[in-house]
Amino acid sequence: MVGNKGAVSKNNPEVKKQDYYEGGQLARLVKLLQKEIETTKALEKNSLPEKFWYKQQFAIGVNEVTRTLERMSPATETGTSPQKPRVMGINRRVSPVRLQAILIANDNPKWLTKHLPTLASSRKVPVIFVKDKRRGSLRLGELVKLKTAVAIGVKDKGNAINRIVEEVLRGNEIVEMGKDEQQMDLNAE
Repeated sequence: MVGNKGAVSKNNPEVKKQDYYEGGQLARLVKLLQKEIETTKALEKNSLPEKFWYKQQFAIGVNEVTRTLERMSPATETGTSPQKPRVMGINRRVSPVRLQAILIANDNPKWLTKHLPTLASSRKVPVIFVKDKRRGSLRLGELVKLKTAVAIGVKDKGNAINRIVEEVLRGNEIVEMGKDEQQMDLNAE
């Protein structure tokens, strides 16, 4: 979970009150993620339409985030369990998609997303709350080229987007990379 202040929730002792990304910190996060999304799209150079590319990188919307979390194996006490494909019905397997983190807009009705932190906690997936004076869902929508998005799950694909999210989860200060640093990062890949 992002942040370390606050009280323990009544329903789930593992879910702590969250810090929120808002104001300038949120603006830097969104701008940095947008840059990394564009960079990653350019580097992959696949022929997929943009909509399908975004679906490969993100679980978009409350229903898809919930569905992806439910398909993930629950974490064990000692750590995360290995992702083995589960069998669903006859000859249908669920692919082992893993979410790295979930971004949730805090400007929607609470009942839409109140189940996500508990479900994410059971799967050891961190939650990042976005708060922006009734515009959090608009800010999340900007990331995936939609008008609004209440929840976005970042799929663990091992790309530049995941590296930025990992830095955010570690609590490192969000700073925009200069052109020289971006060029060094591109050369390293």
